[in-house]
Amino acid sequence: MQTIKITHRINISRFKTGINPPEENAMPKQINYIRWFDELTIDDIALVGGKNASLGEMYRELTSQGIIIPNGFTVTAEAYRYVLDQSGGWQALHEALDNLKPDNVADLARRARRAREIIYAAPFPADLESQILKAFARLQQQYGEDLSVAVRSSATAEDLPTASFAGQQDTYLNIRGDQALLEACKRCFASLFTDRAIHYRIDQGFDHFKLALSIGVMKMVRSDLSASGVMFSLDTESGFKDVVFITGAYGLGENVVQGAVDPDEFYVHKPTFEQGYRAVLKRTLGAKKIKMVYSDGSTREATRNVVTSAEERNHFCLNDQDVLTLADYAVKIEKHYSAKAGHAKPMDMEWAKDGSDGILYIVQARPETVVSQKRGMVLEQYRLNTKAQPLVTGHAVGSKIATGNARIIDKPEHLSEFKPGDVLVADMTTPDWEPVMKIASAIVTNRGGRTCHAAIISRELGVPAVIGCDNATTAIKNDTPVTVTCAEGDSGKVYAGILDFDIITTDLSDLQRPETRIMLNIGNPELAFKTSFLPNDGVGLARMEFIITEYIKAHPMALIHPEKVQDVSEREQLQALVRNYASPQDFFIQQLSEGVGTIAAAFYPKPVVVRMSDFKTNEYATLLGGRWFEFDEANPMIGFRGASRYTHPAYAEGFALECAAMKRVRDDMGLTNVILMIPFCRRVEEARRVLEYMARLGLKRGENGLEIYVMCEIPNNVIQIDAFSQHFDGFSIGSNDLTQLTLGVDRDSGIVAEDFDERDPGVKEMIRLAVVGARRNGKHCGLCGQAPSDYPEMAEFLVEIGIDSMSLNPDTVLKTTQHVLETEQRMGRIKQ
Repeated sequence: MQTIKITHRINISRFKTGINPPEENAMPKQINYIRWFDELTIDDIALVGGKNASLGEMYRELTSQGIIIPNGFTVTAEAYRYVLDQSGGWQALHEALDNLKPDNVADLARRARRAREIIYAAPFPADLESQILKAFARLQQQYGEDLSVAVRSSATAEDLPTASFAGQQDTYLNIRGDQALLEACKRCFASLFTDRAIHYRIDQGFDHFKLALSIGVMKMVRSDLSASGVMFSLDTESGFKDVVFITGAYGLGENVVQGAVDPDEFYVHKPTFEQGYRAVLKRTLGAKKIKMVYSDGSTREATRNVVTSAEERNHFCLNDQDVLTLADYAVKIEKHYSAKAGHAKPMDMEWAKDGSDGILYIVQARPETVVSQKRGMVLEQYRLNTKAQPLVTGHAVGSKIATGNARIIDKPEHLSEFKPGDVLVADMTTPDWEPVMKIASAIVTNRGGRTCHAAIISRELGVPAVIGCDNATTAIKNDTPVTVTCAEGDSGKVYAGILDFDIITTDLSDLQRPETRIMLNIGNPELAFKTSFLPNDGVGLARMEFIITEYIKAHPMALIHPEKVQDVSEREQLQALVRNYASPQDFFIQQLSEGVGTIAAAFYPKPVVVRMSDFKTNEYATLLGGRWFEFDEANPMIGFRGASRYTHPAYAEGFALECAAMKRVRDDMGLTNVILMIPFCRRVEEARRVLEYMARLGLKRGENGLEIYVMCEIPNNVIQIDAFSQHFDGFSIGSNDLTQLTLGVDRDSGIVAEDFDERDPGVKEMIRLAVVGARRNGKHCGLCGQAPSDYPEMAEFLVEIGIDSMSLNPDTVLKTTQHVLETEQRMGRIKQ
């Protein structure tokens, strides 16, 4: 990066030597309609619009911090007014737009077209044209005569904290030569009156005739040879503010912004990044089926879309160093704008990587205008009450559920067929579609990622959207009732019919915290950011099994020893899983560490107790390749599971991969809030063996603050709690297994299932003895089983015996917390 900084400074100084040439200074009475980026600040919105003011602010203030902005100049909003003044166009514009009915799509289109014709027909005064071309010549001096530029619209009410104006006006890319530049500038001015821009201004309460348009002319970043995208300094779905969220695809950025591609996604955790840790928290490979590149000259269009290669689709468009560089940009930009505003100011940024010089540029930054504007402490949770097979799945935008008639729109001219309350189903959306998006109950698209046009507008409107389904317009039947849900994690789903769902609203503003720590059970990383907003003291049980099943899909030993998998089809599936990784082991370590890391980051710095794998043999056998490494057991529930596997030759190599992933989470990601927990540890000698093996693998208890707990779920754990306390930092009571082993009931057996009851006096006594024993040894003791979530009396019992924490299912946290508070108040235990 040092070389990049020096090169950039040389370019800047080279440019600055000629900012005020004699020929301009010789005309003191002439109004200057040109402002260079280094002459602007964020306070110049009235002069050059939000987009240009922000570019100027960053160019002046942040290039010294290593953030690289393409240089350029602006044609001010005064120039727009000057053109209309000289042409006498104001009266004609009033005639075109007065008494407009914005919800009449046909009338809106007719009047908008007339307004654009008026602007486009107005000639540029000679002095304005001269100033634009002279500025362009100076930019060519900096970057070379072969320079191509991006010509971008910037309205004077654009990029405000409460209104994004995203995509309302037009941008023209790869513009070369004087005449092409003047043509693009004229078209930019006219785009102030696109259908979508007019409609949006009316919705936001802006006067058409008080707004003006500025134009930004900046070096074109050759991302057609590399990649580009959008990033936010928070998670766009949950509003979780401790991450940078980056999306990207090959080619020019329009496809990502408009939703024409399903992009790659990356997360970086800001608190640990600022502590010096350099690791990507989480990544998702997008399809990236097309990319936008410069035109080959066969058409009048400056750009065109081409199909990406299989290799491009199967690889991320950015490497880890690129992602971390962008995260560094995002953190610095957010800090700068927050300091100017005097409060936290999450940012929405566009980036582009130049394929010719390898440099990452920021080409736009504006305030994030949806999630960051939410106020209050009211928690709204949507819950689907019916299980069904989805028609399509895609990226969830928001967390709501909606129903309505599916209305498939394949062409803009069919938008007039859309009725209020319909579910909009389309290949993709553009800003022209916003009038109907406003009246849709939900939005579903074939293409796009979570930062595309449809996603941005649906968030702004508070409408759930399922984006990037691939086959929505063919799998969903037109004019049939559907249910659209974004309440099941990152995956949004569309179901046939009107399904039953609940909306649970809770006021958290004065919810008191109990003395007993209330923690969460969680296994799905996709739900982590949203779940973190529940009142909690951390995670008492983070299960690996969900991550292994959903993200890794393969048996660890099959990844290490694929030659032992005798089925050709299974071996091919294993190869497909790991094709983009240096080794199968790297695949396992990365997937597991990113899944666990996402959960740990969501609750950082609160403790997150991660249980090492606890599959039973019959469950391991269902993983890809698993049947070649497992064997039949008469009763897997009390068989080869948990701690007994970890040092056994049949699984020790697999456990080593688990440990490598956890070491990466703590040491490389910096998520030292992770506490590890050993399940189903039968004997003290077994505990000793496992801990010695973990220490050899780099996870030594006490080093780097590492705590290791043990599940207290076997009667011997309770009976020998003093001995187990010598080896572990805490205990987590697993009430399910402790109940079945205390009562001798196999909870998988339907015949005796009625005898399984955590409230049995014998089970409660075992729990009490565990709590007392842990306290006697100065060790933490919590409970992570189902009992307090299901039975209020069990939660009351746990408070009475003085348990340190109880870990609950997210959907029972609020109810159980209230019950715990009432019990503590009755006992006179009020948290100070």
